[in-house]
Amino acid sequence: MIYGKMWTVVKPTVGIPLFLGAVAVGSFSVHLALLNNTTWVKAFLEGGKSTKATGAAAAAPMAPAAQK
Repeated sequence: MIYGKMWTVVKPTVGIPLFLGAVAVGSFSVHLALLNNTTWVKAFLEGGKSTKATGAAAAAPMAPAAQK
């Protein structure tokens, strides 16, 4: 282990929970920043419809021309 001597300074019962807590806080802050600073993440999480599907449904097919 590269940092084996670190455990002579910091007890594993303190260092491991502190490290895992820092990872959890960092991950939470990244996800919160993505949620607050983008528009597509909120729409995705709410189950919003894609723009392709709504655009295709809005365009109604034209009726065939009357034959003479």
